[in-house]
Amino acid sequence: MLFSMRLPVVGLGAVFVGVCILAAVQLGDPVYFALAALGGLVTLLRLAIFLAYARASPPNDLQSLRRWERRYALGNYASAALLALLNVAVLTVHYPLLHLITVSLVFSFGAGVVARTSVRPKVCVISLLIATVPTAAALAVHAVATHSDALHAEMFLVEAALVAMITGLSLQTVAHLHRSAVEHHTARHDFARLAKFDPLTGLANRLLLREKFAASLMTATRTGHLLAVHFLDLDGFKAVNDRYGHPVGDALLQQVAARLGAMVRAEDTVARLGGDEFVIVQTGLLHEDEAKILALRIIRQLSLAYRVADNDVHVSVSVGIALAPGQGIELERLLACADAALYRAKAGGKARAILCTADDAAQVNVAA
Repeated sequence: MLFSMRLPVVGLGAVFVGVCILAAVQLGDPVYFALAALGGLVTLLRLAIFLAYARASPPNDLQSLRRWERRYALGNYASAALLALLNVAVLTVHYPLLHLITVSLVFSFGAGVVARTSVRPKVCVISLLIATVPTAAALAVHAVATHSDALHAEMFLVEAALVAMITGLSLQTVAHLHRSAVEHHTARHDFARLAKFDPLTGLANRLLLREKFAASLMTATRTGHLLAVHFLDLDGFKAVNDRYGHPVGDALLQQVAARLGAMVRAEDTVARLGGDEFVIVQTGLLHEDEAKILALRIIRQLSLAYRVADNDVHVSVSVGIALAPGQGIELERLLACADAALYRAKAGGKARAILCTADDAAQVNVAA
């Protein structure tokens, strides 16, 4: 966002240089030529930073982003300081029209800074104060200079107060815009999380499961490894709900999710499809026995007692396993195949892990 506004920076820089040259010609003071040269140099350097950022393929790591932000901030501070110097220099002479132009430049800079950089309030506030405080002070000093114009002192004092007042209002606007931006991004983050994560357990939901599966399948295809889809269903969960109530059932599901998350690797995916159904996508397998080993560990760990609301609760789990690419490469097909194996596991006595067979795959084909 900071580096997306090249035109205002170039435009303000060009106007600044033009005003400095005009002042130099009208007042015959080489100081303004020096300010024009500095203004042009700062504008070119800021533009070079913008272009370098675009070429750098904006980084995602925090340290690099902070370095770029510091570069942007230094450019902003330099522009603000030059505006302040111009106003201090111009306000040493009595040239009302030139005063009007240079003070207007400060207002334009302030409005642009608030609009563009309120997402970074520190940069924004420092830039505003660098530009406006010296300007307001120079106006106040000019007010006390001896001059024959009627209401000379009063009008310059009013203008100094106006600059100070607008600065204060701008600071309040920065606070409001920053707060609004934080709330907006927080809401976006929360909505994105709700869209992809199960609200009860914090595990991936079906949407995120599809995304993770697609990425895992690409890796498996590239490396030649197997990928296992484990379909889990708790044994005895309905009895827990009926006996203790849904709050205890929800708390039990949360503990189950925590145990599952502790048993898999970072590259694996644990998802909750709904109710007491869970799915694990296990990646990087060299042999199907690795899937069986994980499934047996899951059965052992999930069958241990749970302490929920001062109650000792017991459930077990049955697991159906489908392997890619042998039994398909589409998630829904693999889930259906694993579900068929899960059905056989439950029918055979529960707390069992069964691999999808050719017959299970054939049933899936018939159903499809």
